Amino acid sequence: MEGDRITRAETRRPDMRYPFPPDFAARLAGQTVHAVQRRAKYLLLELSSGELVLMHLGMSGSFRVLAHGEELDKHDHVVFEMASGRRVAFNDPRRFGFVKLLPADTGVSGEATFGALGPEPLSRAFTADGLAASLRNRKSSLKAALLDQRVVAGLGNIYVVEALHRARLSPKRRASTLVTRSGQPRRELHALVAAIREVLKDAIANTHRPYGEDDRFRVYDHEGGRCPRRGCSGIIKRIVQAGRSTFFCPVCQR
Repeated sequence: MEGDRITRAETRRPDMRYPFPPDFAARLAGQTVHAVQRRAKYLLLELSSGELVLMHLGMSGSFRVLAHGEELDKHDHVVFEMASGRRVAFNDPRRFGFVKLLPADTGVSGEATFGALGPEPLSRAFTADGLAASLRNRKSSLKAALLDQRVVAGLGNIYVVEALHRARLSPKRRASTLVTRSGQPRRELHALVAAIREVLKDAIANTHRPYGEDDRFRVYDHEGGRCPRRGCSGIIKRIVQAGRSTFFCPVCQR
């Protein structure tokens, strides 16, 4: 879509997570996509009009480029027809995703969520010192703290679970215990930062493999299995934290 012009947009239902504005299609028609960006779990299209298209995939959303003559799926809720002849469909069976149009004069500054987002985990801004400052007074569990988008942006349930296993840290551990009384990161916190980066880089490298095609995860969804860490005799356990499944090894994760 980047550099291409939207000749027509179609909404195939009145809403997803949020209702579409009545002039949605008209505001998109004729606009060139200057840039495609990402911030945390949000996707952004910068339009030639100055407006922004803000999108979120929710739990089940995906984009696909339709082949010539390919019929639309019943869950293709938004379709972008491009001047190049391509059609790009936003497919979302559960409709937790959304597409918003943000005005040129406010852009993302009008979205309160953006101002509160933490650093990107693969950016230089994500450091053990910065994470220590966010966790220092946290009474919540380490798992809950890492899922807070104000602490670190874009981390989801699966990769928090995987990173905690790599770093040998219990998801039930109190977040503030990874910080010294003087506010300095403990050695374990440095290990956690490194583990988060490693897990995400591995995930990016494996994006071409569909979920379920192969076993990409060490502990996630492996309840009752042996811990994959060499020399560990633990059995993977599942608990529920804040309504989300957590998988961990009670032997090597402390």
